Amino acid sequence: RPVKYQYKPGLDPKGTPQFGLVAEEVEKVNPDLVVHDQRHGIYTVRYEAINAMLLNEFLKEHKTVEAQNAEIQDLKQSVAELKALVEKLAGN
Repeated sequence: RPVKYQYKPGLDPKGTPQFGLVAEEVEKVNPDLVVHDQRHGIYTVRYEAINAMLLNEFLKEHKTVEAQNAEIQDLKQSVAELKALVEKLAGN
């Protein structure tokens, strides 16, 4: 879940808007995408790894969509054949 936040004034007096992910939420989805501190608390998100993970998920979804599109084409063909058969039988 992307979030918008600002660093505390001591870190960024200008209050520049930042965008990122909540590390605790990321850990629930994939613990390998967070870094822990010395006391084993969650420290940050491994943003450098996010793009690779997103690409992998995109490719999985793309493959699913391609399979669904092929199935839709097969179903359209079947419906067309059934319509033709019904019209033929209705004409007899």
